Amino acid sequence: MRISVIGTGYLGAVHAACMAAVGHEVLGVDTDTEKIRLLAEGRVSFFEPGLPELVGQAVRSRRLRLSSSLAEATAFARVHFICVGTPQRADSLAADVTGVEAVIGELAPLLGSGSLVVGKSTVPVGTARRMAAGLASLARPGICPELAWNPEFIREGYAVDDTLRPDRLVVGVTSAQAEATLRSVYAPILASGVPYIATDLQTAELVKVAANAFLATKISFINAMADVCDAADADILTLTKALGYDERIGIRGMSAGLGFGGGCLPKDLRALLARGAELGVTQSLRFLHEVDAFNTARRAQVVQIATGLAGGSLAGRNVAVLGAAFKPGTDDVRDSPALVVAAELAASGAWVRVSDPHACANAVPMYPELDHTPDVNEACTDADLVLHLTDWPQYGEIDPVALRAIVRRPVLLDARNVLPLARWQAAGWAVRALGTRVAGHVGAAQSEAPPHDVEPACAGRSLAAIGSDAGDDW
Repeated sequence: MRISVIGTGYLGAVHAACMAAVGHEVLGVDTDTEKIRLLAEGRVSFFEPGLPELVGQAVRSRRLRLSSSLAEATAFARVHFICVGTPQRADSLAADVTGVEAVIGELAPLLGSGSLVVGKSTVPVGTARRMAAGLASLARPGICPELAWNPEFIREGYAVDDTLRPDRLVVGVTSAQAEATLRSVYAPILASGVPYIATDLQTAELVKVAANAFLATKISFINAMADVCDAADADILTLTKALGYDERIGIRGMSAGLGFGGGCLPKDLRALLARGAELGVTQSLRFLHEVDAFNTARRAQVVQIATGLAGGSLAGRNVAVLGAAFKPGTDDVRDSPALVVAAELAASGAWVRVSDPHACANAVPMYPELDHTPDVNEACTDADLVLHLTDWPQYGEIDPVALRAIVRRPVLLDARNVLPLARWQAAGWAVRALGTRVAGHVGAAQSEAPPHDVEPACAGRSLAAIGSDAGDDW
């Protein structure tokens, strides 16, 4: 089948390459000529595991072609996927759907008979029904294009697998013909037994934002439990494992730490709140305001802990931050908790060096006040404090013995609760995590950094003790 994919950013590039991979002829369309040029060369402008190889194969096979012309798209195909961004508006919590509206407005007069326009962008509930009316009114006389909605559920770092092997496919349609067309598009994927749900436009729109709101709530809940664990001398890792065995709860997505960020979860949560207010259900969604506020406050909490570990003041301290991306597996730094914390540390007087294996190039223009390097050793040289803020797998492989030799104070704050803390302690590091019990509880923290050849008083100890000694409220 011939299909077009309009918008070749993150979502569109992934969808176009994957649709080509399952056998469709795909035309990717974008007004950004640089994106088109890179994709036509078999390259992508962002980091996503497996995608460059898939794009390269699709381009070489001629199953994926690129264009900047919607007229070419409508001449090429009858099924058109809209994959443009819907960021948070600058003046409110609501999602900005003007990009989708612009595509509909330009595409509609060009459509031929039997055309199906499929929205994949995340939009507030009710948007599709409104846009379906606009699509019909702007089409040429006698042409009756249909609009369907097919929300995406891809995770950055896993987007290819999530598209080719999704845990479900949801389509919002208004006719049997539209559903049949989408079943045909996704037939190669559905053949493996993927659950398929056909519903109305409004429900399809809600599935994505509801899923993200639920995940955000789950993350904030387990982070709140981590605070309880800190206060009660319990262990969040064991608690999480025990909760995860309950099939009604499940362990996926439930990892205590610094909290969520990125370009989707926070934005979709706030957009749901804004739409809820428009629909008159503000009270019903009030708890989501608390979820958002708690998640944001988590970043300030980590800054407070780091300040205590530095002896009560960050002025003049060298701080190494491991991680710039909002999560591992991506170079996306939008609303990155790691970078927000790093910037706050710098604003408090610390010299902050941020290391990330893939996201430094994107972080530099957003946070020029920070020092950026992909090299962990360079970031940690002469550090008074090391913060682990993005849980890239390679950080779990760091040799704490070798790293201790280049820092000034071997003090680690693991704000993602995934590092092997016992191994770091055995190497002479003082360690602190969030809600995780750490062995050892003796001595007082040194507020002044010792020279490299002097054993810090805090080495090999729990930072629950250090924080208590420094007078911080943990």
